Amino acid sequence: MREFNTTGICYPYKHYMVNIDSRIDEIEKAVAKGEYITINRGRQYGKTTTLYHLAEKLQENYVVFSLSFERMGETEFGTDDALAYNFLDKMRKMLRVAKNANDYVRNSIKKVVEDNSEKSLIRFSFLDDFFTDLCDNSDKPIVVIIDEVDSASNYESFIKLLRLLREKYLIREQIPTFQSVILAGVYDIKNLKLKVRPDSDHQYNSPWNIAVAYTTDMSLPTDGIRQMLQEYESDHHSGMDTAQMAQMITDYTSGYPFFVSRVCQLIDQQKFSWDKEGLQDAVKILLKEKNTFFDDLTKKLEDFPEMKKMLKEILFSGYEPSFNIYYKHISIAAMFNYISDINGKVKISNRIIETWLYNLFATEEEIDSRLYDKGSIDRSQFIDDKTLKMDKILEKFAQHFRDIYGSKDLTFKEEEGRRFFMLYIRPIINGTGNYYIEAQTRDRSRTDMIIDYLGTQYIIEMKIWRGESYNERGENQLFDYLDFYHADKGYLLSFCFNKNSKPEARTISQDGREIVEVVV
Repeated sequence: MREFNTTGICYPYKHYMVNIDSRIDEIEKAVAKGEYITINRGRQYGKTTTLYHLAEKLQENYVVFSLSFERMGETEFGTDDALAYNFLDKMRKMLRVAKNANDYVRNSIKKVVEDNSEKSLIRFSFLDDFFTDLCDNSDKPIVVIIDEVDSASNYESFIKLLRLLREKYLIREQIPTFQSVILAGVYDIKNLKLKVRPDSDHQYNSPWNIAVAYTTDMSLPTDGIRQMLQEYESDHHSGMDTAQMAQMITDYTSGYPFFVSRVCQLIDQQKFSWDKEGLQDAVKILLKEKNTFFDDLTKKLEDFPEMKKMLKEILFSGYEPSFNIYYKHISIAAMFNYISDINGKVKISNRIIETWLYNLFATEEEIDSRLYDKGSIDRSQFIDDKTLKMDKILEKFAQHFRDIYGSKDLTFKEEEGRRFFMLYIRPIINGTGNYYIEAQTRDRSRTDMIIDYLGTQYIIEMKIWRGESYNERGENQLFDYLDFYHADKGYLLSFCFNKNSKPEARTISQDGREIVEVVV
């Protein structure tokens, strides 16, 4: 029986996976044209699975050496001659699966590696003519694929290898060389200075400007997720609505391959229901577990503090910068797939990453947050028969906010008010519910928070008070939003910084729906 997989390569006969044939076909066409290609995506974005199935497909018409630089370091890349030996040794090990390699190719690679195995060194200058001879005497064109290329990109020896391949590429009409070289990793190999440690002055300019960047969206489409779920349903007969489930998974993950597979895996393993409540249960576990993706994200936030600052401002302050890939911190965050370009604006790439970041940033402030402490104390007052008394939560928050921050600078409050509500609500729903911010409506003046609690959604609009007419528009927007979510009740939290304003709560009704508004 097949299962969902989140570690290593996915195989269709063993795992439930989205069909990636169109992706493979597109890269194959580029190879046929003799293009050199870079594939850069964030951690666990399906690169290794894509490269494996690409190599399998290319085996029909090419001699394929699919290599990986994973777990290679100073010993392998420390000198030019060490790199030359280890690169050819990698090729030697892949001869067993290089189906179309003839005797000349096989014997040449084996001999040079065996002759130099004692010192594990080969003169780097030897590679130039050796590559030419291999390509000239091969029955079919040779393609070299290198995964986890990040491991090498800090080393000058690897830069020299790229220069050699580039020089041979430029004269390939006169002298035989590889049909295609495909480099895959997280970092953009054409901009190596991003890979070098942030505190390092030693930065390279990559010679790899001959390569075509693979820009096709590698996120999993909703139709593809539905097809995968239909295959699961044929085996398990869970009774799920595959179209609805696929759309909900997309809403949370935006098609990020690891998150798609992981939430499905959790639902299957934990025997959750294949519906909205089961998905929310899986997401709760995912957000709390320790995994390689969140470990790496934590490290990147430490390595790039300015990127962290930008993400925090986007989440808490409504900061909405234009998406400009030449702005360093946007470029870095986009390279890791933490952000996306949505209509020319920077948005956090999916709801799971966004919620995890909210939780992390909130946790950093919990120790010193009196509002978090108040939420922890008040929690039992707001839960009644598995539902939240949201109107009471808002009213109590308004009271605490005024008591604690009433004398603070108004500019400070306007910038931070919504963040404080998140700190207050977090211990109330922690362990049972999730919250996320609706990216399509977030800006400096309003934020829509959705709280999922035991299958019920609570829709809260948070905005800055800009006058009575502006407030009425906000109410109408929230009524429209209720229609979108098929909800009868919503909540409006208005932060008013007029000196004479007082906390108040009121209910507005319209066509059988109602909004509870609390002014802070």
